[in-house]
Amino acid sequence: MSLPVRLGLTGGIGSGKSTVARLLSDAGAAVVDADAIARESTMSRGLAMPSIEEFFGPHFVTSAGALDREKMRKLIFSEPAARQRLESIIHPLVRLETQNQAAQAIRIGHRCIVFDIPLLVESGNWRQHLNHVLVVDCTSEVQINRVLARSHLARAEVEKIIASQATREHRLSAADIVLNNDRLSMEELAHEVNQMIDRFGLSSG
Repeated sequence: MSLPVRLGLTGGIGSGKSTVARLLSDAGAAVVDADAIARESTMSRGLAMPSIEEFFGPHFVTSAGALDREKMRKLIFSEPAARQRLESIIHPLVRLETQNQAAQAIRIGHRCIVFDIPLLVESGNWRQHLNHVLVVDCTSEVQINRVLARSHLARAEVEKIIASQATREHRLSAADIVLNNDRLSMEELAHEVNQMIDRFGLSSG
């Protein structure tokens, strides 16, 4: 049995990366969502919660036993070292579960595994494990407008999130394939994805 194509998928907040992941899943890819794994680890009784409470204190834990995301967001924006410590707790757990899910996808026989990784470029460790890197790209203004439309965040908060991620130029420099999603409708985005999936061993059906 031939090994599946390992496709890294990344893009800044509001780029449409999650929509592209769903379209690839619809075409038959197994999607390993690093962000979802990280969120699960910080939910009630999540694997990261004991270490988070031990290091940051109980005031960063909700009454349900989950991470208080609003408090943590404010802390890591004001103290870069706090972000590094949080990532040192969560990232090893994400890496292990990512490996587990990829192994399961191989056992099932998926021809393509999509690693949906928001911090793919920032981590610096992923490229050697991937056959292709697909970057979903758009301007920062489009990012901001999309996030404002779907969330309760203020513009300044969204701008801080974008500033904390890899620059657009850095992300594009790591890309094998770029999908420009500035002004595409859902139908146009689906068409663009369908134009490239054959190289990943997928089919639009």
